[in-house]
Amino acid sequence: MSLKLDTSDVGRVFSWTDVSTIHRSRNGIYQSDGRLVSLLTDFGKINPCYPDFHGDTTDVIHYTGSGRRGNQKLDLANGALHSAIETGLAVPLFCKLGVNRWEFMGHWQVTDGKYIFDESAERMVWKFTLTRSGA
Repeated sequence: MSLKLDTSDVGRVFSWTDVSTIHRSRNGIYQSDGRLVSLLTDFGKINPCYPDFHGDTTDVIHYTGSGRRGNQKLDLANGALHSAIETGLAVPLFCKLGVNRWEFMGHWQVTDGKYIFDESAERMVWKFTLTRSGA
């Protein structure tokens, strides 16, 4: 049975068993047939190769695309994020707080995507802008 999430669940902490009913992969970007389904982050605190961060407000997140080494590609996962810009689809986002602790951060839309050179990582990465749905 899949979680049913609404705005009253924002900030609620779930186990991986619960989260995995929606996000059926340990990868940060879960897509099905090229359609974005859900996202994971830890804001680079646990996995520093994905240094996601908030923008000017907490209603904006700069989200790093998939691919740990070398230049990131517009693969299926990054392609699903890129396609979501056009569709305006809002998907659930979960933030890993620790072992088996995932905070539901609400539903987010991908509003922009840029392929940029990350000087600290010395590689090309996809940086997507997520905006809180309804914000």
